[in-house]
Amino acid sequence: MATTTSDAANANKKDGSAPIKNDARDAALKAAAQRPPYDASTLGDMNTRDLVPAMPTHLSAPGVNLGAYINTVHQIPILTPVQEQELAHRYYDEGDVEAARLLVMSHLRFVIHIARSYSGYGLPQADLIQEGNLGLMKAVKRFDPNKGVRLVSFAVHWIKAEIHEFVIRNWRIVKVATTKAHRKLFFNLRSLKKTNNQLTLEEADAIANDLNVTRKQVLEMESRLTSYDASFEAQSSDDDDGRYAPQLFLEDGIDPAEQLEEEDWEENNSSALIAAMGTLDDRSRDIVEQRWLSEQKSTLHELAAVYSISAERVRQIEKNAMDKIRDAMTIDSVILPDDIQ
Repeated sequence: MATTTSDAANANKKDGSAPIKNDARDAALKAAAQRPPYDASTLGDMNTRDLVPAMPTHLSAPGVNLGAYINTVHQIPILTPVQEQELAHRYYDEGDVEAARLLVMSHLRFVIHIARSYSGYGLPQADLIQEGNLGLMKAVKRFDPNKGVRLVSFAVHWIKAEIHEFVIRNWRIVKVATTKAHRKLFFNLRSLKKTNNQLTLEEADAIANDLNVTRKQVLEMESRLTSYDASFEAQSSDDDDGRYAPQLFLEDGIDPAEQLEEEDWEENNSSALIAAMGTLDDRSRDIVEQRWLSEQKSTLHELAAVYSISAERVRQIEKNAMDKIRDAMTIDSVILPDDIQ
């Protein structure tokens, strides 16, 4: 590591450029170097629960009573560097779950602080805190106390990552950020816009250069952010707002489910009628067709002349045929398949 650092420094001298300064990084490295090494004998004999005696044993979820949750969390004591190191090592080295719980509980106030910065997205504060708590638990699980940094510095990235995912998933019904560039624009575009008006091409180019994205991606995200979710069904305030639900643009406004049910019923009836007509003899089938299914319906006397029988006999044949058809077209005959009957 020393060789690499010196080589980088020599390269900067050869190029004539000054080394890049990062005050926050340098301060963190200096603080880590001055921090005393972990001594297991300091608190090694104490029970894990006794390391933080004022820690509550139970805590309700923020969704139950947010105000009470916040008040309780702010009463939880903040760990000293020694306590944090001891708990972190007990979980990292020995898998002590109680130590992990104490680490999470003592850092819940930081989750509340971070979640408040996302209140402008219109999502419940309790849900943002819950998602941030998930990120905190993931950070505790992956925290290595041997790296020389505080847990809060490591956990802030995990907390924000979980909240980011939640905001993107739930801000709109249709997901607005699907790529890395979209996510970057989603959380930065509104703060970079100087006015509430639509972006000009020059402004879009400036934002694209700042965020290292394309102009097309900037304009596309602006369009997504300024759009709104439309309900398919009409709402009570649609007429007042001058908006119309997509359902109102249908020609007749028929419910698709009812239309499908009606068409299915008609198809079943037609199939049952054809099957019932097939059970009749030729003369009975012809009489029914001439009396009920033809465009120009025949009279009893006309059919009597065709079959050389009386009109009364034609009426009897028609009645018997209709009874057979009615019996064949029962509900069971329409619904059940032929092999079950």
